Amino acid sequence: MLSIWESGSFHGRPHLAVIGGGIVGLFTALFYKRAHPHHRVVVLERGPWPSGASVKNAGFACFGSPSELLADIAKEGHDVALARVENRWRGLLELRAELGDATIGFEATGGHEIYREHDPLYTRVAQGFDALNAALLPLFGGPAFRWDPTAAQRFGLRGIGHVARTDLEGPLDTGLLMSTLLRKAVAEGVLFRPMITVTAIEEAPDAAHLVLADGSVIAAGQVVVATNGYAHDLLPQLDVVPARGQVLLTAPLPGLSLSGTFHLDEGFYYFREHHGAVLLGGGRNLDMPGETTQSEGITPLIQGALEHLLSDVILPDQPFTIAQRWSGIMGLGTSKTPIIERVSDRVTAAVRMGGMGVAIGIRVARQAAALAGT
Repeated sequence: MLSIWESGSFHGRPHLAVIGGGIVGLFTALFYKRAHPHHRVVVLERGPWPSGASVKNAGFACFGSPSELLADIAKEGHDVALARVENRWRGLLELRAELGDATIGFEATGGHEIYREHDPLYTRVAQGFDALNAALLPLFGGPAFRWDPTAAQRFGLRGIGHVARTDLEGPLDTGLLMSTLLRKAVAEGVLFRPMITVTAIEEAPDAAHLVLADGSVIAAGQVVVATNGYAHDLLPQLDVVPARGQVLLTAPLPGLSLSGTFHLDEGFYYFREHHGAVLLGGGRNLDMPGETTQSEGITPLIQGALEHLLSDVILPDQPFTIAQRWSGIMGLGTSKTPIIERVSDRVTAAVRMGGMGVAIGIRVARQAAALAGT
């Protein structure tokens, strides 16, 4: 029994309904609204706020470590791999320009890939290091990476033989990022509806019917599914699977010398400083089947490995306590390229961020908004 005011302002038929209120979902709604200012645009979010991987990650503004990029080149060729780097880099620039560095907590303190002593991975990276910089030169206008021989000692890392650094990356605060983006989208006319779970999409000749968990239905002219790792629930035909990433945060530590962001073991581990504490995540490679799940949670195996990394490499001989633990659900597939496509006349998919939603989310959203508007 809705009033005319509720129907007119909150429950009217949207021209576009976006399922998922993360980076991709909110930017999709924002860009569509700018292109169609008189259209009704609604974002349906299952959580009380944007609660997916967009706010569960470790807060890295990165475009790929040397080992990842060299592996991608070897597997897919220069053109595909370098186009992906360009997409990530330009996405980061667009994100910072759209929202502002201060309001997303971006710090240009650099990114690092660290290699354990006697690590064969270092040998492989060193062999392709100069060629990688040469291939990236047209994009960055200078060497993207350089060796930093004093970094391990400067940051207090133990057992690390070599460190590759880029000045182009850094940490950010994804809580600030998402709250800033949410305010901007709402201010420009997007309706954000939290605590709404869409269980099915049923297409009719005149609309796409979104069936909600409470049994009600929203009829929308166009729909964009931007649920990333949860996409299988609504679009099971797509090549995207959930991938859980576990994270922990220590209590603040006196004299912590970390600065910038860090990757280890081909990116399966990642850490950074956050308000005087260590933010550390990864270890999914220890149990790939178990971590291919939509269930948030932590496991003793992976949390134990993270704590061991803290005591063995990051904080050697320094006592620490764990203040918080959590996990987030990424969307992966057989390719690292995101899925941005119409799956029917009224439904567009914008999923499979491959753990790079911060970098590529804004560009994925532009394409999704354009598809939904045609």
